[in-house]
Amino acid sequence: MSLNASATDLGRLEAYWTADGSFSLHSSHFGEAFHNSAGALNEARAKFVEPAQLQRFNPKQSLAVLDVCFGLGYNSAAVMDALPEQGALQWLGLELDRRPLDLALEQQIFQELWSTSVLKRLQALKNTGCWSTEKSTGQMLWGDARSTLSAISPKQSFDLILQDAFSPQRCPELWTEEFLGALATRLRPGGRLLTYSRSAAVRASLMRAGLELFSLVATPGERTGWSSGTMAVRHGGEMCPVQGPGWRPFSTMELEHLSTRAAIPFRDVTGTSTSEVILKQRKQEQRRCKLEPTNAWQRRWGLGKQKRSKDQNGKNTKE
Repeated sequence: MSLNASATDLGRLEAYWTADGSFSLHSSHFGEAFHNSAGALNEARAKFVEPAQLQRFNPKQSLAVLDVCFGLGYNSAAVMDALPEQGALQWLGLELDRRPLDLALEQQIFQELWSTSVLKRLQALKNTGCWSTEKSTGQMLWGDARSTLSAISPKQSFDLILQDAFSPQRCPELWTEEFLGALATRLRPGGRLLTYSRSAAVRASLMRAGLELFSLVATPGERTGWSSGTMAVRHGGEMCPVQGPGWRPFSTMELEHLSTRAAIPFRDVTGTSTSEVILKQRKQEQRRCKLEPTNAWQRRWGLGKQKRSKDQNGKNTKE
């Protein structure tokens, strides 16, 4: 598997409907679904909109959002729909495959989820890759997110970063120490990075990037687990409460997870490594390290064998 591929190399996309009635896709190339089976719309609202606390932002000031792995568009569309109509938005999206948005917009049930203004923006992204209104702009950058992120002006920073790549074991290129560090530097003071991932490697990298971490609580209808994702906050600006809508502090168990071999990061110094190379190098580093084996941590906390995915259709959350 590699990001250095055209859409024609990215395998089949198979449609399915999630528990909340929303449309989603499964990728044969990555061997994962775009959303958990509890609901694509529920997941977007619970993991990206609610913990973003959009009411924090002054509608007279422009909100800057970066969507990493835009996919079908649920996360950004849900954020846009939750913003005040008069609010200004500066939006950038990173995506490799044009097909998910095309397929989503072919579904009447998907179109009916969004307001007219949001649907127009999604259609414009499909047709021209950008949209513009009196107060807001949006642009999609197609290609490998490692390259397109570096092409964004260094002066551009964001209030929100939505990180929704396929799981670290399936798409490690977008979960490396280097890529996550680059995202962290793009956050404004008080800015938040939101992701479904609870991976110790991801969390440890975000901590080393200087961000304060919180654990996301379960999405409505989602099978309850010890965490449903991560919110990472850059220091400065308004202080983030230790607990809020959709998040809570790390438990002792989660903190101990960061001291196991699972916390060894994914590395990609050149920004061009394949997933196979990244995973192989990490396994070698894990074997050499003196950190506690992850299965010992699992036994101590009565977790048993970690499941490979959120559920039958969801992204991998192992480690």
